[in-house]
Amino acid sequence: MTLSAKQYDIRDLSLAERGRFRMEWAAKEMPVLALLEKRFKSEQPFKGIRIGAAMHVTTETANLMRILLAGGAEVALAASNPLSTQDDVAAALVSTYEMPVYAIKGESNEQYHEHMQHVLDIKPHITMDDGMDLVATLHTSRSELLENVVGGTEETTTGVIRLKAMAADGALRFPVIAVNDAMTKHFFDNRYGTGQSSIDGIIRATNILLAGKNFVVGGYGWCSKGIAMRAKGMGANVIVTEVDPLRALEAVMDGFRVMPMAAAAKEGHIFCSATGDIHVIDIHHIEVMRDGAILANSGHFDVEINMKALTEKAVKVTRVRDSLDEYMLADGRCVYVAGEGRLVNLAAAEGHPSAVMDMSFANQALSAEYLLQNRGKLQPDVYDVPTDIDNAIAALKLHSMGIEIDTLTAEQQAYLSAWTLGTSQ
Repeated sequence: MTLSAKQYDIRDLSLAERGRFRMEWAAKEMPVLALLEKRFKSEQPFKGIRIGAAMHVTTETANLMRILLAGGAEVALAASNPLSTQDDVAAALVSTYEMPVYAIKGESNEQYHEHMQHVLDIKPHITMDDGMDLVATLHTSRSELLENVVGGTEETTTGVIRLKAMAADGALRFPVIAVNDAMTKHFFDNRYGTGQSSIDGIIRATNILLAGKNFVVGGYGWCSKGIAMRAKGMGANVIVTEVDPLRALEAVMDGFRVMPMAAAAKEGHIFCSATGDIHVIDIHHIEVMRDGAILANSGHFDVEINMKALTEKAVKVTRVRDSLDEYMLADGRCVYVAGEGRLVNLAAAEGHPSAVMDMSFANQALSAEYLLQNRGKLQPDVYDVPTDIDNAIAALKLHSMGIEIDTLTAEQQAYLSAWTLGTSQ
């Protein structure tokens, strides 16, 4: 069967072959998903299940979609950010896998929300989200579909924050697994993935030398730790801003300077925020920045830089490079914004390396399977990924890398489970 034009909305179907080649290249670095694909083909855990996904439409996401299809699922996919879609990948999913995809790089906000609605038209049993917009839409404008939903998964820090607030208000109507909080996700994806890909995006947008520059990192959560680590590795002088005293102390002990953003704003050459909060870089910070300061955001939504206030203050805005805009202020200073203030690793680059997304998306697939296995047993709330799933993914990743580790002996296990044993016993 060939999809009709009404069953997808992408930029150009002729890009499909290029997208397929890039999917295949990414798959070479995703051995855990390959192992799951073999089992899913055999067991068909998603047979008869409809999955609605709002995610970054990248080569890695496409490989997750492919194994869900192999497991018997019916899947529809929309972009979770207007600038994160790789148009050739969207075309490959439609052309090669006959999957309904609604995603165009640079789509308007109106298109973005229309695409969410198209995904929900399949009446999903499982939701997969990057940022929680699909879940929010489902609970507001499409609440009649909630009775079909078994549960959902959430990939991002921002989305988990929103979901926990929703659960605290008693508004969440089905269980959601916080894939973002799995150790095999946030420890590797957020730190190593976001760290490398954010620096990649900033360099692609600017072609600037990081060595010797003052690089200000907003926050010191897992994503920001990765950015700070990689910026330091490129020779930058890293400054961290924080609101959490424990994280601020950790940044100090890791060798970084820590100060309020108001102070850092006067010293920084490059700024990158990844906190999940609003206006981390605000207009009063921008007003004291040096001429030529570069601003970037690696949080999921385009709210960490106060773009509205900056646009209002600017006397002229010019696109000076792909993914880089110059904002001229009334006093003649210019500041530069990468990727329109959207998540720079996808707006200006290609997102996380496939090797880390292998673990993140294995969490997505196995968490969806877990929801089905526990259908009707979980109350509406936000749940951690079960530890046995997290550990199994780590073990599979090590195996794929040819790395072996020790196992506890019976004697060691007995010692760890006994309270009577101590010194010389």
